[in-house]
Order: sequence, then structure tokens, then C-alpha cells
Amino acid sequence: MGKVTGFLEFERHDRKYAPVADRLKNFQEFVIPLTEKETRDQAARCMNCGIPYCHGTGSVAPGTPGCPVNNQIPDFNDLVYQNNWQEASRNLHSTNNFPEFTGRICPAPCEASCTLNIDDNPVTIKTIECAIVDRAWENGWITPEVATEKTGKKVAVVGSGPAGLACAQQLARAGHDVHVFEKFAKAGGLLRYGIPDFKMEKGVIDRRVTQMEAEGVTFHYGSHVGNGGTDPHKLVEEYDAVALTGGAEAPRDLLIPGRELDGIHFAMDFLPQQNRRVGNESLDGVREILAGGKHVVVIGGGDTGSDCIGTSFRQGALSVTQLEIMPAPPEHENKGLTWPNWPLKMRTSSSQAEGAKREYAVLTQKFTGGDGKVAKLHCVQVDDKFKPVAGTEFDLDAELVLLAMGFVHPVHEGLLKSLGVELDPRGNVRANTADYQTSLSKVFSAGDMRRGQSLVVWAIREGRLCARSIDTFLMGSTNLPR
Repeated sequence: MGKVTGFLEFERHDRKYAPVADRLKNFQEFVIPLTEKETRDQAARCMNCGIPYCHGTGSVAPGTPGCPVNNQIPDFNDLVYQNNWQEASRNLHSTNNFPEFTGRICPAPCEASCTLNIDDNPVTIKTIECAIVDRAWENGWITPEVATEKTGKKVAVVGSGPAGLACAQQLARAGHDVHVFEKFAKAGGLLRYGIPDFKMEKGVIDRRVTQMEAEGVTFHYGSHVGNGGTDPHKLVEEYDAVALTGGAEAPRDLLIPGRELDGIHFAMDFLPQQNRRVGNESLDGVREILAGGKHVVVIGGGDTGSDCIGTSFRQGALSVTQLEIMPAPPEHENKGLTWPNWPLKMRTSSSQAEGAKREYAVLTQKFTGGDGKVAKLHCVQVDDKFKPVAGTEFDLDAELVLLAMGFVHPVHEGLLKSLGVELDPRGNVRANTADYQTSLSKVFSAGDMRRGQSLVVWAIREGRLCARSIDTFLMGSTNLPR
């Protein structure tokens, strides 16, 4: 513990955002980093608790306290305070393959479980994490970790989101010949084709891919396994193990009257198009979805909905309204009841703060329009049992409706049906957290494809643990860290 009285001397001071008027002009990141002194002062606030709930509790159910990847948070806070940034980077990377991803887009359950959060002033853990890894890249401390010996075993990883990337990198470092199959033109999964560039610029992914290629990972792009591209049965035959890390991409639909009208789209049909524009990827043959000059309604109150808001404003939307069927959460949680668990409370994302109107406890009953195009949403307020409240009906103008109500399970057509892997009752690939093995020999699964829609930290955690299981399966034991 670097400064025993740090939490008494320094107030919480976190990163700021560029002004809304400035940041809406482009798709660049707009978070303003703290200075080195400010970051070290914030690290000094860590209390080095006897029971640091921020650490996380391992591979258990979501909703449990702290960090799913088990970052050693008091340790790297102390190292930053002591100005030992390079050792802080080594410590951070010992549990997390991609802290620059989590330092940008993780909701930070670690901060919710910080002891100082009892009075709403947690340590700025996410900011410190991001500062460590960004400094490590700037100073050249992050280099390829090439295995000294090769095992002669080949592993196929299907999907290059955070779970697939973490799994592939760990397996390559264990000496296996790892091949990643990605259906799109570039690696990253939803990190690249979903998370807007203003939240995470894609060069952050590219430099990790370069590192992984130097470590021996081979990426196969434009290879849609099981959908007219690569034959999944051939992968099982030719590789010693296969990891299914394709995410949960089947969106939740809103099947109400008028759903067939033009102008109603899934969020994940809208967001990736803008990622491709920013990345100078071709949109030939794709019908473009643009918010410019339109009244936009986003249905769904989560992170994906916020991403739609920020993207719509940058495209020049006239207005953006976000609808949520759940009631408005309380402004402040009851710490005595919730801490150190993740609390339900009012949160305003950077995108929502850019001018969106938010409506809670709202059910959309039907869409209407003219000439086959959506023009209005017909809505009603609902009670705590989601039943319509008589007399609360209202209409909203909408020329573009974006459905951002989450994902129900992985896409079943193609890969999963072709292989015939067993699914759990929710439609995810059945595989436990003891060995991550599916119902098929040699076939493993991790991340959202196994657990359902979740956080980037859980994807990285599961990718690492899946790699350990595959290494054990192939070699009889493993030295890969958890």
C-alpha cells in the first residue's frame, strides 16, 4: 500500500469528455486522459482492503462482485503510485490479455465493489487500467510472447471477438499452431463491428492482431464457418481441437403490427455499417441505413441502444428518443443492500448525455406509416407487471427505428446445426465451466456463444479458461495461467 492516507487526502477525480459540440463532429475517441500525477494520486486512494472485492470471485455467475478476469487491482494501483509502470503493465497482463479493451468499454464492476464506493467515491480503477496499458504500448513494453517450443498440435478458433482472441493468444503461447476463422474482413467481432469507433478506435485491435500474428496465430478472414464457407466438419477432422467462440448474435425482435415497414432495423444491422465506413471498408451491395435528417427512436435501454444514440447524432439525426420497457431505476442505490454487488441505479452514458430523450416503462404496441415506410410508433405506459395502463397511450414520430433489445442466443443456422452440438435451455451451446467441452469430442465453446449475451470481461475470462482446458485436453496438463 503506497500511501496509507491516500484515500483521505485525494478526492475521486476521473477522466473527462470532450464537449458534446466537438465530439459529435467525428467518430474519434473523446475521453481526455488524466495526467501522470493525477493518475498516481488516484492510485494512491486504493485502501489495499483486507478483502478486496474488486478482485472478483472467479468464474462464477454474473452479478457477483468485482472483476471477472480477476485483475490484481490493489497491486497495480500500488505499482502506479510507486511510479513502477512497467511492472504494473506486467501485473495487469498476467490476468487480462487486452486491458486496453476493458479500459475503454468495460462497465467496471470492480468500481461498484470498491470499498470506497460505500460513499460513492470508488477508486478510478478503469481509468488507471487504461493508463497503464496505453503507457505500455507507447513505451514498447508490449511485445510478442513467442512460445519457445512447439507442440505440433493444431487448434481452430471460430470467431475473433474477445473470447476467441484471448483463447487463441493463450493457446499460441502454449506452443500450439492456432488458426482463427473470422467471417468478416477483419478481426475483433463486436469490438470492431458493433462498438462505435468513438468508444474504441480500431487501431487498438489492429496492434493486438499484429502481436498475435507474430506469436504464430494465423487469421483466416472472410471465412464463414458452416454458412457456405468453411465446412465445420472439416475443421473437426483436420484440427486436434476446435473452439467455438462466435458470440450470441441472434437479436431479440419486436413482432408487433407494422414490423414489416421500411425503416425498422436491428441495431446490429445499423452499427456495423458505420464501423465499416470509418474503417474504409466497402459497403457495395449493402442497403445503407443512415440517421441523418431523421427522427430516430431506439427501442432498448442498454449499451447497444446507447451506441445507436451516439452514432445517430454523429450522422445528423434530427432527434433521438430511447424507449425502455423497464421502470426508471432509482437515482441512488441502497448501499446497505447492494454493495459490493452491481447495483441497479440510474446511469447516463456519454451518448445519452449528447441529447437523447429517454422514456421508461414504455411499450410499443404498433408501427404505422405510409408508402411502406415507418412514420410513427404507437406506445403506452406500463405498470410494474408490464401491463398497459389505460389512458397513457401516446405516439412518437419516427423515420428510423432501431431495435436494441439484446440478443437471445447464438445463431443456430449453419455452424451449430451442422455440427449438431447440444444446446442449453436458453439456446446457447451447452458446455460447463469445468472444462468448456461441448457434447462433441474435441469441440469446446466459450464467451457469449456459451454463456449468452454478456460483458467483454467475461468473454476474455472464458477465452482464457477455455484455452487452459484445450491445452490440458491436448497435453494432459497445462501451465497456462487462469
